[in-house]
Amino acid sequence: MGSTKHPKDESIPFGAALKKEFPFDPQFRNLNHGSFGAAPRAVLAKLREYRDRADAVPDIFLRYEYPRKLDESRAAIAELVNAPLDTVVFVPNATTGVNVVLRNLVWDADGKDEIISFSVIYGACGKTVDYAIDSGRGLVSRRSIEIEYPLEDDEIVDAFRRAVETSRSQGKRPKIAIYDTVVSQPGVRFPFEELTKLCRELGVLSLIDGAQGIGMLPLDLSALDPDFFVSNCHKWLHVPRACAFFYVPFRNQHLITSTLPTSHGYQSQGVSRPNPLPQDGTKPAFVNNFEFVGTLDNAPYLTVKDALAWRQNVLGGEQRIIEYLWTLAKEGGKKVADILGTHVLENKKGTLTNNAMVNIFLPIKTSPDTAAPSLASDGQIVIPLQDANKAVTWMLSKLMDEYKTFIPINGHAGRWYVRLSAQVYLDTEDFEWAGHVLKGLCDRVGKNEYTE
Repeated sequence: MGSTKHPKDESIPFGAALKKEFPFDPQFRNLNHGSFGAAPRAVLAKLREYRDRADAVPDIFLRYEYPRKLDESRAAIAELVNAPLDTVVFVPNATTGVNVVLRNLVWDADGKDEIISFSVIYGACGKTVDYAIDSGRGLVSRRSIEIEYPLEDDEIVDAFRRAVETSRSQGKRPKIAIYDTVVSQPGVRFPFEELTKLCRELGVLSLIDGAQGIGMLPLDLSALDPDFFVSNCHKWLHVPRACAFFYVPFRNQHLITSTLPTSHGYQSQGVSRPNPLPQDGTKPAFVNNFEFVGTLDNAPYLTVKDALAWRQNVLGGEQRIIEYLWTLAKEGGKKVADILGTHVLENKKGTLTNNAMVNIFLPIKTSPDTAAPSLASDGQIVIPLQDANKAVTWMLSKLMDEYKTFIPINGHAGRWYVRLSAQVYLDTEDFEWAGHVLKGLCDRVGKNEYTE
């Protein structure tokens, strides 16, 4: 990828030239930005400033200065996603937001409520659904929609409509649906806009897990109008870990009575307990509730406005960043697939790769009928099914120990694939390098090195 011009005609090259802005080990290539993100040195310096101020004058900062600075970051996020200021608060991560919603909802005593999700739900969120079922004393059940890629968006939307219709035909009540903006594994764009419209049409609450969202997708929450939305800022917005914004429109804030854990902002219906923290009577109870959730290091929340300023002033703004990420993921993924002799996971309309991650199939498959690695007629390496975990573990260890990188290797619909993340400090050379490294490791698997 070549350099592009800043709006002020200053040349700000994306790619290798930007790596110095991040505190990476010089030998490390961060090709898995989608898991833990990365913050630039400039934003990390602001993080240290906030922490130092908290240590210098703890009470003054935490009780009085922190809420004002938190409001500045809330305002910055609200403007970016086009949401009213007092519909946006912060939580540590997207999984926390999902937990907050499911632990606050009240299930009907008739036991007919259902939680609808998809088989590609993020693991921790899937387990949160499990917990809601297990702790619900029979008041709520689950309905999972099986997804096997590649699929067209309308097929997913149709499957959701059928699931709701089936639920109701069986005497159930589909109360809330959980779905992604971009699925984590495989890293593909999900039709969340269409699903949100359908949820409104069908009278189902929408809970969008946008863990892979802000910073790599354009978001307009006023237009989208979900019932609940949470997105990690530390993944794609260059904010230090751990930070996510949590959006709840005014119409639903009465449903979210407790933070996680419950803290000073909770207002019981039966007992009155004092709140020892300063209260701003101009803010909704929802905002006051999430302002202080125990004594935690919430300094990353304060850096959101700084990260957005850095992205605007140094990188040229959100549109330029997103365009680069999507283009790099698409072009880089194709180069990796060409090197491996495979293809990118994509559908006919090309919507799955409309994000900053790309999934490329490996030239490896497993078979229960083979006793040792062999080469199939289509050129694929075939290994014994029982060796799958051992081979993947071996490949990951070699990626880390020999090549100083990490690339997720997973399976979907019987195929092995890798997920690569595009980012402003990477370019197509990084993807080509990854392709050759993966090709070499696949060849070594074919030679049975993973059993040595």
